Amino acid sequence: MKRLIQSCLALIITVAIIIDGYLLFFKNRNATAESTTQTSTSAASFSQKASSASQSSSARQKYQNGTYTGKATATQWGDVQVQTVIKNGKITSVKVLEYPNDNGHDKEINAQALPTYKAETLKKQSAKIQLVSGASETYKGFTGSLQNALDQAEG
Repeated sequence: MKRLIQSCLALIITVAIIIDGYLLFFKNRNATAESTTQTSTSAASFSQKASSASQSSSARQKYQNGTYTGKATATQWGDVQVQTVIKNGKITSVKVLEYPNDNGHDKEINAQALPTYKAETLKKQSAKIQLVSGASETYKGFTGSLQNALDQAEG
């Protein structure tokens, strides 16, 4: 009887781990692909609007044009540092200069989280982005460094 209970618990735990892995990695890939598609569509729409905009809109820009590097933000697993490019007062790109990648787990988590965080930044045009489950330390470092870069860029 004891062996039967142990076998059932082992089976339940294995199924839970498989479901959690699916939700963490495969669902996030789909969300990242959708975000990338939406970002591409938004960028094309932005380009069309920007070409027809007048010079008076540049006076209302939230950020000054340029490249800004945020301070490295310390996390439990290592520093995160980002650099952002501002064109026409908008965030046009985000580059991650430093992030935890010392082991396979760090690399796996950040391979999923960082593209999502970068796409969210372009979509939201701020450091107020959604957290990716399982990457909260990277989130803290990414948003901290990004906010520092955006503070430098504010006009």
